Amino acid sequence: MDLKLTPVSMPTTIRPGAGVRPSTSAAAEGVGGGFSGALKSALNSVSAAQNDATRLQREVQMENPNVSLEETMVAIQKAQIGFQATLHVRNRMVQAYTDIMNMQV
Repeated sequence: MDLKLTPVSMPTTIRPGAGVRPSTSAAAEGVGGGFSGALKSALNSVSAAQNDATRLQREVQMENPNVSLEETMVAIQKAQIGFQATLHVRNRMVQAYTDIMNMQV
């Protein structure tokens, strides 16, 4: 599981603190895509780790001599940790959404 965030470069026409924000469509079309791109990348990484762990587990069950039990157990643990982290992020996002929706205006 590789959860790397790529830095987002700011256009030279926008100065920090100038009160001008870039359009969201331009940010979404970029390589990173901001928060949504980072979240999508992290979810894809977790999904790939789970798929890899499942594949290794199947290979061990079929008694493939090229796949070790240790390698399989490490892959399963990485997938489990990634999934738990994803659940925590989801729960925090739902809680933040609920808090915002319950705010008095």
